[in-house]
Amino acid sequence: MDNSGRTGRELYAGDVRWDDLFDDLAGELQGALDDEAARRAVDEERLRVGRLTVRERLVALAESSSAPISLQLSDGSIVAVRPVAFGSDWLSAELLAESGRARVCIVPTAGIASLVLSEEQLIASLREPAASGPGDLSGRLGLAFALRDLGRRRRQCEFVVTTGTIVGTIDRVARDHVDVAVHERGVARRARDVVAYRIIPLEDLRLVILAGD
Repeated sequence: MDNSGRTGRELYAGDVRWDDLFDDLAGELQGALDDEAARRAVDEERLRVGRLTVRERLVALAESSSAPISLQLSDGSIVAVRPVAFGSDWLSAELLAESGRARVCIVPTAGIASLVLSEEQLIASLREPAASGPGDLSGRLGLAFALRDLGRRRRQCEFVVTTGTIVGTIDRVARDHVDVAVHERGVARRARDVVAYRIIPLEDLRLVILAGD
């Protein structure tokens, strides 16, 4: 471009206009990039939330607060628990009674009908749980493992199923069921005190409460 006939002031004004144009274009480009990044973040968050499991939401709740969590079980009952540890398809927790007494229990996640939460708890449950370390095996241990441990230690338990509560001691754990020797509460498992044997499908277990805790 031939600028020989233009004054310095005119040249300067032209340069300023070009600078303004470039600034506007740069601002629009940055705005577009920011919008794209925001849309991508929204999409990624939507995908993350879409992949969440009930277990992960319970873990997030437990990490965010030590407050009790209300669970409605498949039999319609509602219990308040304070989670202690999580397996792959179960959690161990303190079962809180209205009297304030706490008992140790195991809750199979398949026995949970719904989580009864406040708005604050609902939001907390959507947070991403802390990543488990390489030495954390609990997330890979199934319900059968936890029940076998109770049987090995001969712990008397209350087994809450759809039709009621069974008191006894685990004799053995198979692939999809557990054998329970039924006896009176507070009595050790001795052959003469066993009144019946129950085979309970694992899918029917709603809650396992350790007696004496």
